[in-house]
Amino acid sequence: MKKTVLVNGIIAGVIVSVLMFCSTMYYKKAGNFDYGMLFGYASMLLAFVFIFVGIKTYRDRYAAGVISFGKAFRIGILIALIGSSFYVATWMVEYHYFFPDFFEKYMDAMVTKARAAGTSEAEIAKELAQMKSMGEWYKNPVFHVLFTYLEILPVGILVTIISGLILKRKPQA
Repeated sequence: MKKTVLVNGIIAGVIVSVLMFCSTMYYKKAGNFDYGMLFGYASMLLAFVFIFVGIKTYRDRYAAGVISFGKAFRIGILIALIGSSFYVATWMVEYHYFFPDFFEKYMDAMVTKARAAGTSEAEIAKELAQMKSMGEWYKNPVFHVLFTYLEILPVGILVTIISGLILKRKPQA
């Protein structure tokens, strides 16, 4: 189980990290965050295909075609944790060394977009205050890591549950 989890977790982590790095460099250069969330979650789903692959590989190669939901969930969640850890580590490096002004640029882009959409200045100020508050929390490394895990880990848990339900197989009577 360890080899299956490690191999698939590392592959998922490398995929999500490379795609995040490329998209971050693009957004930093272009200053346009319009499709950032869509691209980010799509890259997470692409990487987490390896949760399904890992569970299926374990079931078919090492468990004689049989796996319980619980065992599938354990394998999937470990792969998700490894992939998510790569994501968090990559973002920490990117944020601190390549994109330390991320919050400022993101806030500027959101204000520009809100003004173009006709949002009132009062609503913009309220949203800006919330973003600045989150930016302050983000300066604390513990919260920075937790917020980053909260971006990706729920996707991994969802993919794990779905994969476990699809791939579980009871022994033949």
